[in-house]
Amino acid sequence: QLEAFKTRVMQVCSPSAAGSTGKSVTEQQVIEKVRQISDENQQSHEREKSLQKELSSRVTKEKEVSANIEVFKNSLQKLQ
Repeated sequence: QLEAFKTRVMQVCSPSAAGSTGKSVTEQQVIEKVRQISDENQQSHEREKSLQKELSSRVTKEKEVSANIEVFKNSLQKLQ
């Protein structure tokens, strides 16, 4: 059962390395693939956090610019 599970994990993770050529999948291969996927997942989360922070910063800046434009418009209207 374990061998079948390892083979299935490798088929899902990397079809070319999944024993489709008749080779047995080693525990180390499964561990390395799971570790690689975990690392990629962590990097994706970090990138997502970074992008969310950047987006939040840009939204804040856009709100500031919009507020300044409104103040400028009001000042122009008062001058007219």
